[in-house]
Amino acid sequence: MIEGMNESIIAACDGASKGNPGPAAWAWVVADAQGRPERWEAGPLGTATNNVAELTALQELLESTDPSVAIEVRMDSQYAMNAVTKWLPGWKRNGWKTSAGKPVANRDLVSRIDALLTGRTVDFVYVPAHQVDGDPLNALADQAASEAAVAQRPAGTAHGSQLPTPAPARATEGRGRSAPAKKAGGAARSARLGGTIRAKFAGRCHCGKPYAAQEMIAKNPNGWGHPECRTAPA
Repeated sequence: MIEGMNESIIAACDGASKGNPGPAAWAWVVADAQGRPERWEAGPLGTATNNVAELTALQELLESTDPSVAIEVRMDSQYAMNAVTKWLPGWKRNGWKTSAGKPVANRDLVSRIDALLTGRTVDFVYVPAHQVDGDPLNALADQAASEAAVAQRPAGTAHGSQLPTPAPARATEGRGRSAPAKKAGGAARSARLGGTIRAKFAGRCHCGKPYAAQEMIAKNPNGWGHPECRTAPA
């Protein structure tokens, strides 16, 4: 594990299921304390639900990071986040039964995550999915999970794979189906043409220099970065 040299790390994880249930996969992206992606991994799950994929992504991320290092986990799954931060104590008190008296779904995954969270500092941050100006690490994890779900093959730094580049139109898509073009279409076009927005999170431009949260950034072929580093559309 490479995180031991850092005081903290930032990461994102995501799951995808093409059909829910259908061909599914998980993915995570680990960045340094400044938000620069350092390594990533994605793995196939065969046929599974989106909830299983989301929980597996969190489990894989926690298993692949140093438990002694504080970690910020960015997720777009409210189910997975609530399961391990809000509902878990009540489930355990009720003998792994829901408030309606039914067995807790995906108990094995939730139990494993509970064990992995014990004794370590984890800050969960919910980030909306498929936003033009959304979190860049979550977008990378989302794209990696989606590609692995289709390919049903593992990928990532350890496999010598290049980090996926989220498609510019990703913000107007749901998992496995296209949203109506009128929704966010203008904003997506503006981003593709290099329009500037205010960064929600710190990151690093493809020029190698970082940008801070609230700094103006623009879309370029490699992601988000300084407006002066964007490439004019062909």
